[in-house]
Amino acid sequence: MTTDSSRTSPSASDRISTFKGQERALRADRLGTGGLLLSVLAATAPLMVVAGVMPTTFAVMGIVGQPLLFVVLGVVLILFSVGYAEMSRHVHNAGAFYAYISRGLGGTAGAGAALVALVAYNALQVGIYGIFGFEVSGLFATYADIEIAWWIPALVAALAVGLLGWLKIDVNARVLGVLLVIEVLLVVIFDIAALADPGNEGLSLHAFNPDTLTGAGVGTALCFCIAAFLGFEQAPVYAEETSRPHVLVPRVMFFAVGGVAVFFALSSWALTVATGPAAIVGTSQKQSAGLLFFLTESRLGGTFTDVLHVLFVTGMFAALLSFHNVVARYAFAMGREGLLPAAFGRTSGSSGAPGTGSLLQTVVAVVVVAAFALTDDNPAGDPTAPVLHLFTWFGNIGALGVIVLMATASLSVVVFFVRRGAAGAQAWRLVTSALAGIALLVIAGYTVKDFEVLVGAGPDSSLSWVLPGIIGFAALAGVVLGLVLRARAPEKHARIGLGNEAFQLDKAASS
Repeated sequence: MTTDSSRTSPSASDRISTFKGQERALRADRLGTGGLLLSVLAATAPLMVVAGVMPTTFAVMGIVGQPLLFVVLGVVLILFSVGYAEMSRHVHNAGAFYAYISRGLGGTAGAGAALVALVAYNALQVGIYGIFGFEVSGLFATYADIEIAWWIPALVAALAVGLLGWLKIDVNARVLGVLLVIEVLLVVIFDIAALADPGNEGLSLHAFNPDTLTGAGVGTALCFCIAAFLGFEQAPVYAEETSRPHVLVPRVMFFAVGGVAVFFALSSWALTVATGPAAIVGTSQKQSAGLLFFLTESRLGGTFTDVLHVLFVTGMFAALLSFHNVVARYAFAMGREGLLPAAFGRTSGSSGAPGTGSLLQTVVAVVVVAAFALTDDNPAGDPTAPVLHLFTWFGNIGALGVIVLMATASLSVVVFFVRRGAAGAQAWRLVTSALAGIALLVIAGYTVKDFEVLVGAGPDSSLSWVLPGIIGFAALAGVVLGLVLRARAPEKHARIGLGNEAFQLDKAASS
């Protein structure tokens, strides 16, 4: 018979169970709407997009209507978010994409998606170190007259990001928030200055004319532009660390997609206004990644442009930290469900952060940066080599992986609700998911087809199939892992995608 004192004083086994429960679950109530929104938006790196992605798209693709592309992609991703957000009300798991795919298409497909997500987000994060190192070394050369190799600041940043990854997620959110707000303010100041002092064609709306989207480069331009949105889909990754995930996650996703679409459409339009629509392609080809700084120099002065250069670097650091947090949480979810060693499925110390996953991502980053530093033989002395290789190769690998995951998740949403007998109640969400899935598959097809353009390789280069093949290999390896688990460890296979719910069921069954 149980006494009153035993109810108030838990046994040793209960305390051990609680301790293990804390290890295998991320700390709840760490993030509110603001913290979650800032963590998600930091990955979009607004200044990196405006200074890097937009001029590249204008220059390489010759598409004047880039502002309209951002509007079109915003619509597609809102359609995607309708079903994705509804799914987030039913599934709270740090392995968002693969958890959703597991619930709809089964554990084997989920295992394939898990490895694709791990590879894709690692690639996105690691790729940024190339342009980060290049920009920091440039700042030292310009303002301190000190020549340092690009890989030195890249490695220092990798260690700093790894250290922050061990801290509480709310600390991370504050760091990301400060950097993000300053970035956005500076870009808004430029937008206002460009509209107040337009080029020869005045406040032209020509960039929003559908006629500007004709030509062979539109499909590839979509690949460039969709990469600018990556980050909004990360909101469900933090679901276990929010107080009301069923409310906050959908809210943040819609805020993020809508805000990013409007912000980038207006900012890319401001670039066309500043140069004039007829001159934007030629000016971008001449200035390349220096376009934004060239335009601010004449309108806002040297001091503002210098600050912009510095914030360009801090914005990239914010994106590095944001993607690092996501990779660590995917590794945590996979470790908790047997897709990675169990050590990855535990949190660390008082911070409640997924420490082993954070360490894994840091090691991957350091190894890749070191490999490029050692093997990137550059006899011509081209200082942009790390940008063209590390940033471009890995960034496009990651973008392709996330596009494939989004398309698969759209299908999974449809199957999930149909199997639950909710097709009628969720009919309009299923239609939006199907439309988004089709659009995303088209973009994925263009990405693979034009990969040599995206990475700057020739049409006969092996890179055009080797690099996208990495995502295909990850998917295949994950499916094989899922099949092996289904045959040899069906209990583990059955847990794929359940996350902390499976642990709670185990705990209830043993009590």
